[in-house]
Parts: sequence; C-alpha cells; structure tokens
Amino acid sequence: MTTPLRVVLADDQDLVRAGFRVILGTEDDIEVVGEARDGVEAVAVVGRLRPDVVLMDVQMPGVDGLEATRRILGPAGAGHPIKVVILTTFDREDYLFEALRAGASGFLLKNASPEDLVDSVRVVARGDALLSPEVTRRVIARFAGPSPATPARRPAELTDREFEVLVHLARGASNAEIAGALYLGETTVKTHVSRILAKLGLRDRTHAVVFAYEHGIVEPGQGGPPRG
Repeated sequence: MTTPLRVVLADDQDLVRAGFRVILGTEDDIEVVGEARDGVEAVAVVGRLRPDVVLMDVQMPGVDGLEATRRILGPAGAGHPIKVVILTTFDREDYLFEALRAGASGFLLKNASPEDLVDSVRVVARGDALLSPEVTRRVIARFAGPSPATPARRPAELTDREFEVLVHLARGASNAEIAGALYLGETTVKTHVSRILAKLGLRDRTHAVVFAYEHGIVEPGQGGPPRG
C-alpha cells in the first residue's frame, strides 16, 4: 500500500481548515496530519511533523503566510522536500509573487472546487507546477518586469534542446504537449525537465516558470516560437 501524502493546513479561519480537512479526508492517498492558525504555529507544526505538502493561507495574523513560507523552505527546511501551496484571493498580488520567490510551489484560489483542492496536493507532491492561469497571468505581468532590450539568450548550462523544453514549460505546456510540439517521447521530456531543474538549481517546475519570466526567456502573454 502506498504511503499517503501528509498535509498540514495553515489558515486562521477555523471553517476553512475544517472544510479542507473534510474534503482531503475522503481521499485514501492523502492524510491531514496537522493544522495551524497563524504563521508561527505553521512553522512549528511543519518543523515537528515534516509533511509532504503545506496548504498555506497568505494573510494570517502576526507572521503571515509569506514569512512562514520563507522560514519553512529556508536553510532550516533543507533535506526534506516540503511543498508549499499558497491559498489566496486576488487582493494581494505582491504577496503571491514574493511567495514564489520564497519557494512556494504554486497558488490555489480559496474558491477552488474540491477536485482542484485534492489535485493540488497530488500535483505539487510529484513536483509538477501548480500555477492557476488566471492568477499567474496577473502576477507575472505585474512583477516580472519590463521586456529586456535584447533577445534572451539560452542559459549557458542548458543545451539547445533543454532550452526549447524550458520555453514550452514556462508557457504552461504539459509533458505530453511538449512531447508533441518537439516530436519527443514523454519519458525524454521528463528527463530534460529533471536536467533543467538540476542545472539551474530550481526546486520544481513552478520555479522553472519563474526563472524563465525573470530572465526574459518568455514574456506574459507571449506566443509563437521560442526566443533566443
């Protein structure tokens, strides 16, 4: 039997935590092992329980979700690949982008469906990106900065093929979609993604997306062929 994914819920609203616990509790492969009402408690609970995934509210009293994420994923959290998903509404885009920079693996809207909540835990646990398009578009467009004056260049660490994969990944393509676009097998794409993350020192696919936007490799709303 597969070991269930261990989840901690961090939210200052009791009803929100209770609702999430009920939803996740119906899944055989997910177990809610702890809860927290604020950032300080979240850091303590995560440090004690070492879960696989933390569902973290961004706005909590005292230490907020952003600072809690920094503390959880900082040097003290090294050695255990905890994934943090930020629970959010649209009202604090600045917090969202800073949370990604702090190491969070994605966003989940608080009005998401139960199916999306369950899927978010599974997605980040396996290292895939959890970037809701409607959230990401606003955050990246505002905080990724202006377009570079010169075309982006392939990072020296990457091969030409890895750079192509990074571009498609940053535009939100799945492994299957990348495989189809580049005439590769999905297993080959997975290998390329793993190498990209390792070479660039990135936590997961989500941070490969952030890297691509921050370095001008892709731009908000950009389509067409890869640049560089």
